[in-house]
Amino acid sequence: MTITLQDIRKASELICSQVAHTPCSYSRKLSEMVGAEVILKFENLQFVGAFKERGALVKLLSLTPEQRQKGVIAMSAGNHAQAVAYQAQRLGIPALIVMPHFTPNAKVERTRSFGAEVILHGEILDETFGLAQQIAQERQLCIVPPYDDEKIITGQGTIALEMLATYPDLEVLVVPVGGGGLISGNAIAAKSVQPNIKIIGVQTARFPSMLQALEGKPTTCGGSTIADGIAIKAPGKLTLPIVQKLVDKILLVDEGDIEESVRLLLELEKTVVEGAGAVGLAALLVHRQLFAGRKVGVILSGGNIDLLTLSSIIQRSLVRSGRLARLCVQIRDVPGALSEVTRCIGDVGGNIVELHHQRAFTSLPLQLAEVEFVLQTRGLQHLQQIIDTLIDRGFQSSLKCGL
Repeated sequence: MTITLQDIRKASELICSQVAHTPCSYSRKLSEMVGAEVILKFENLQFVGAFKERGALVKLLSLTPEQRQKGVIAMSAGNHAQAVAYQAQRLGIPALIVMPHFTPNAKVERTRSFGAEVILHGEILDETFGLAQQIAQERQLCIVPPYDDEKIITGQGTIALEMLATYPDLEVLVVPVGGGGLISGNAIAAKSVQPNIKIIGVQTARFPSMLQALEGKPTTCGGSTIADGIAIKAPGKLTLPIVQKLVDKILLVDEGDIEESVRLLLELEKTVVEGAGAVGLAALLVHRQLFAGRKVGVILSGGNIDLLTLSSIIQRSLVRSGRLARLCVQIRDVPGALSEVTRCIGDVGGNIVELHHQRAFTSLPLQLAEVEFVLQTRGLQHLQQIIDTLIDRGFQSSLKCGL
């Protein structure tokens, strides 16, 4: 391992005036919730919305004048693309970004807005990376890798230096893991400054490639994930040995836990975090016994989440908590029956968002109709109160799952 604490300190000095020194602060609400002293590092507040600026800038500043003149190329479906494009624009370096066809248009257009040439190619990342390598050779461009590069790793490690400068008594550092660049740099920095600190990596259960590699198992990943920023099928060749040596544990979290963490950070901390950036908090919520009573730093690595995805997370969370519900109520098919049941719901404080009055598509007797209500409530207890009140007044009611 050739990366040292001195390298990371030099990188920190190099980029300190060119990337945001993001807030690092204690969360009282989350600390009470998980039973640990939770310190959040808000890398989602970087200009491009993710920590990737740090490593990209260190790499670009290491280029020779000749390399800068010819330009750089990167392969990415998201945060790395935007970071390279933005920092290259600042430094006057031509940048070409190869992105897979499935990349959301908003990310493609934001990357273009930083002056980069964007090529869409490939249905899988291997195809995209293959074209990037080919173009790099043809045009003699310098490749800026997303994680498997010493300069990239060094730049990412500056986060831990900032955290430990503010909270030198951190006992645990929790880091999202994809290819391993972020956790490698921060493990080197944190263990060098604070040898007793525990480094915990977190992956989505759908892409556990780093954990599988550490266990000597073949990597088996698949399926979509809300944590697309860490959906990497294989760890880096440089990062894997660093993780093997310095990382104490890799934890896995499920999709529902990640969704809930995105919602909690939005509701309690008033900050928007993408799925990959929320896995650290998800680990604290799922594995509370590992962190109980300890001072834990959590890196919120990015905040570039699609608005439709964020909206779906909020809606699904409201359903799980009972604050948004669907009720099916049987009523007599006579004038005034509908107003009677809506009055009943209103009497106990339920707010009707929408309703659907069904006569034809039902197996009920002709004298009855089915009304489906979407309700806003104060939670599960209030929802049960509404159902009980309807039943007491003679309305047969049933709760339907989902929206």
